[in-house]
Amino acid sequence: MPDNDTHILLQLVQVKMPFGKYKGSLICNLPVSYLEWFQRNGFPEGKLGMLLQTMYEIKLNGLEYLLTPLRNKEQHHKN
Repeated sequence: MPDNDTHILLQLVQVKMPFGKYKGSLICNLPVSYLEWFQRNGFPEGKLGMLLQTMYEIKLNGLEYLLTPLRNKEQHHKN
């Protein structure tokens, strides 16, 4: 069973944006400019907002490499 932090990172490569310009895009694939817009204007409430804010922090701090093994694992499961 993955710990909570791993579960959050896994959701970033599984959950799709439910609305807006990037509807249907995985959270991990959202451009930083879109995440910066939310940072300036406010993240949505709830789980989605937490995931967007987490992705913003990951991109801001150059930590996207943390998602690479999870992305690969997701791709493997889909094939």
